[in-house]
Amino acid sequence: MKNQKKKNNEGFFSKVYHVARQIPSGRVTSYGAIAKYLGSAQSARIVGWAMNDSHFQSEYIPAHRVVNRNGLLTGKQHFGNSNTMKQLLENEGIKIEDDSIIDFEKYFWDPLKEL
Repeated sequence: MKNQKKKNNEGFFSKVYHVARQIPSGRVTSYGAIAKYLGSAQSARIVGWAMNDSHFQSEYIPAHRVVNRNGLLTGKQHFGNSNTMKQLLENEGIKIEDDSIIDFEKYFWDPLKEL
């Protein structure tokens, strides 16, 4: 049973990574938007777990472009130090203040509309 659950998570994680790789530079999406796109709207937390695990994948996944539904950098602690996620986003032209994306709606990329 435990192996089956792990296998199911790996399949879901792969789908999450596929979506995350398509987020354009200078745009962001939310854990919930990815979950909803994948037909599992209640799985935002699992999308977050996938983003945490993305740093251990062989293929690059732009996990810094996935934030919470309010534009907060809630996953920042998984980037080595607390400023890396912010710096990556700012390098793409996104303005951040107090770990929150300024004009979040302007930068929001909705996979339901874009894919």
